[in-house]
Amino acid sequence: MNDPAWRGDFPLLRNRDDLVYLDNAATTQKPAVVLDTLARYYRCTNANVHRGAHRLSDEATAAFEDARETLARCINARSSKEVLWTRGTTEAINLVAAAYGPLAVGTDDVVLVTAMEHHSNIVPWQQLCQRTGAVLRAVRVLPSGELDHDDFEAKLDEQPRIVAITHVSNALGTVNDLPTLIPAAKAAGATVVVDGAQAIAHFHIDVQALDCDFYAFSGHKVYGPTGIGVLYGREELLEAMPPWQSGGEMIERVRIEETTFAPLPFKFEAGTPDISGAIALAAAVQYLDGLDGKAVAAHEASLLAHASASLNQVGGLQVVGAARNKGPVISFLLDGTHPHDVGTLLDQQGVAVRTGHHCAMPLMDALGIPGTVRASFSLYNSLEDVDKLCQAVRTARSML
Repeated sequence: MNDPAWRGDFPLLRNRDDLVYLDNAATTQKPAVVLDTLARYYRCTNANVHRGAHRLSDEATAAFEDARETLARCINARSSKEVLWTRGTTEAINLVAAAYGPLAVGTDDVVLVTAMEHHSNIVPWQQLCQRTGAVLRAVRVLPSGELDHDDFEAKLDEQPRIVAITHVSNALGTVNDLPTLIPAAKAAGATVVVDGAQAIAHFHIDVQALDCDFYAFSGHKVYGPTGIGVLYGREELLEAMPPWQSGGEMIERVRIEETTFAPLPFKFEAGTPDISGAIALAAAVQYLDGLDGKAVAAHEASLLAHASASLNQVGGLQVVGAARNKGPVISFLLDGTHPHDVGTLLDQQGVAVRTGHHCAMPLMDALGIPGTVRASFSLYNSLEDVDKLCQAVRTARSML
């Protein structure tokens, strides 16, 4: 197999020659350095962080906070105080909606999302609107899978207080033009929240250059562990926000009469954190940072181009989403078949894909389809993986 050099860094793939893993938008595989970091933490450094009175706790705390510094550098945050540990993108957006939302919106104010959002960037805003009397609007998506920029501009005329937008569509791979959209939203007076779950593994993220107010992503989509993620927030906004969850770790002083809270970032990190997950996530982004980013991007682009050209030659197959700027994701349908049936037949041939609505039901409704078969590529996939996908699709087509 003509594998990219990076594939050998991933033990699961080394041990599963029979597997063509194309479900990377759901979760990525983990390089050995991440697995080794997790094991080393529990073997050598396991202790609770902060306020410990012993050396092991000091070592764990140093590693934990060094990880925060690593993530702050990774996304070019102004300070590590702007980096909050969460369980992932979903929790991060819920935190913003619950703690910042009521400060920003009231009765009849507008919260603007897009019709291509993951449910995690829709439902928290729906609930905020129900609690506050605000109104949720959604920007239309064109048949190409691209955002309708005219509709975006028109809805900005309503002066939304919050604009929540995905960087990259998890369902179609559409890359939104944030350098254009964010300034327009901010000129209209909006606070901008970005779902970066699908971008973090494929693009260099500079939150200062983007000038967003919040940016959320999950560790498991960038070669890190599950159950750990990051919320970036502007320091001045985080300072103004009340705590979201209460308990240990996020307090400064508790009296029966009142409590004062710890400074940033600890105000938003109640309870014992995922210490090992944070440290291993730092190892993951350091691994990625150590690669030739241009070579990785070119490789992933070649996978997408090869998949698009090859799948378009399969009779009865419809590629869904023709955005001009796409991440390494391709969604498709086979005429007269259900996506789940196709996915099952691909799995029987050793090809792992995702099927269904991809937690993007409003997008599927807008496109008039029930769901898709989604193949998503990563740096460890090969052109031969794409060929195996296409052959498996042809076989599935002949059986359905």
